Amino acid sequence: MISKNNWEETKERFIAWWKGKDMDRPMLKLVARKKDVHVLNNDEIVFDTLEEMHMGVEKKIIKAKKHFNNHYFLAEAFPSFDLNIGPGSMATYLGSEPVFNWNTVWYKEIVNEGWKKFDSLVYDPENYWWKKHLNAIQNAVLKSKGEFYVNIPDIIENVDILSAIRGPQDFCYDLMDVPDLVKDYVNQVDGLYFKYYDAFYDVVKDSAGGSSYTSFSIWGPGKTAKVQCDFSAMMSPDQFGEFVKLSLEKQCNTLDYSLYHLDGPDCIRHLDTLMEIKNLNALQWTPGTGSPDAANEIWYHVYDKVKEAGKSLWVLIKDGNIENWIDSAIRMIKRYGNNGLYLLFPIMEEEEAQRVFKAILHYCQYY
Repeated sequence: MISKNNWEETKERFIAWWKGKDMDRPMLKLVARKKDVHVLNNDEIVFDTLEEMHMGVEKKIIKAKKHFNNHYFLAEAFPSFDLNIGPGSMATYLGSEPVFNWNTVWYKEIVNEGWKKFDSLVYDPENYWWKKHLNAIQNAVLKSKGEFYVNIPDIIENVDILSAIRGPQDFCYDLMDVPDLVKDYVNQVDGLYFKYYDAFYDVVKDSAGGSSYTSFSIWGPGKTAKVQCDFSAMMSPDQFGEFVKLSLEKQCNTLDYSLYHLDGPDCIRHLDTLMEIKNLNALQWTPGTGSPDAANEIWYHVYDKVKEAGKSLWVLIKDGNIENWIDSAIRMIKRYGNNGLYLLFPIMEEEEAQRVFKAILHYCQYY
């Protein structure tokens, strides 16, 4: 594996983290710039179209490998490659056309006259975007040559997909006007999710069945995924329980390892319901634009509930400088211990990464 020399140990730590088992220190993502190496200038890789920037395997692999070769992947960091049709590619497999942007991908609405006049959602093996995406992932795995993981892409699930193909404003009304139809379509999305997931998993899994999931720096020795419901920011707790909880339970029961992506302050009200999902393993909290980072003490009330439910934590520390990062990490360890704690940091210089690692190790050994 490129720039990674402790992968076997890393796998064991991931397994322990998912299960909340004893560890001598928390999980750490530390990526350090190598000294005296050529730093990739984005201008060196020129994408001819927006679509190529998102899905152009050849150029994206070149760019990724330069990044991997220019950095050390320390502690539990590992090199992995993303290839997404935006956040919610299932929408394209179901007939939506993607609208590529430099920063993300949007999806054209296809349920224009309401669910009563819309067809059932079905798996189409000949769908253009599904075939293109699956072929691109297969190509990326071939080109990886085992030097890095190719991540399972961001398929996304439940009402987030329905909102994408219907339009969020109309979908808000649908929850009140045609709730039974919405539930039926959620069930259809549930039935389709693993058609796509399993196909990707079969392509990217390692020799022991392990897999990694897009953008979240997670690996598990089986079917691994981030799950979510960002649309829940516009739902009441009762609606979340009625339309989403069962869907997430089915998904987590089928996956071997699952991390919930809780996105923004308006989603916190669903935390109690999420913690009732038995086979959900871990939670990642995104505070939202303009808020203190996820390690700030004002979010401890979120993490207290997660730990009380026996689930693991994924926490990105990014505000301030290296002193702030170390202080935030030690406060988290002091409150929550080593077990079931995964702390992630920005890319830094090698000396800084060693300093962070040693400070955390010292605290875990002597306090």
